Amino acid sequence: MKKRLILTLTLASVFLLSGCGSKKQENEEKEEPKNAVDALQQLADKAKNMQNKEPVDPVDFRKLKELLPEKAAGLSRKEASGEKNGAMGFTISRAEAKYADESNASVHVEIFDTGGVAGVATMALAAWTMADIDKETETGYEKTTKIEGYKGYEKYNNESKSGEINVLVADRFVVNVNGDNVTMDQLKGILADMNLDKLSDLK
Repeated sequence: MKKRLILTLTLASVFLLSGCGSKKQENEEKEEPKNAVDALQQLADKAKNMQNKEPVDPVDFRKLKELLPEKAAGLSRKEASGEKNGAMGFTISRAEAKYADESNASVHVEIFDTGGVAGVATMALAAWTMADIDKETETGYEKTTKIEGYKGYEKYNNESKSGEINVLVADRFVVNVNGDNVTMDQLKGILADMNLDKLSDLK
């Protein structure tokens, strides 16, 4: 419920700021936001830029499923599924898979394709791409970083041995990897076995 509230507020801010018409330089490599207002403005600018692209339909979810290997980072795929849904003018393809092993490790992988033109949808799924996060506690950490050469976000709890990795590929594909009873290296190994470069080549 809390995540949904944050997402709703973020989307509302994006729509509000997009309507103001930004005249800032439209480059991906921008200065780091100085405050929350600047961060939201950059988020709106990027969403607006993505919406100005030529219309592109999301790829068939079956192509996304092909990128979910039977084995990844030593875990076996237990199930896989996919779907294509449309709502409020957005069409998104989605594929997911669940992995596990005999040591009770489990990982859930999702791949989303917004088609690259549904800027608000993409930013809603990957709002962290406009943030600069670097936090550490006694039990774990979270940070934005580069993963496999792509903008990413990672979070890990040492006590529960649970974590997540999120990656944005080609400004349209969002990959989420969540796991329990696993190491961060295993989660990154899942991404490595998926071949994100191949994902970026899909059309």
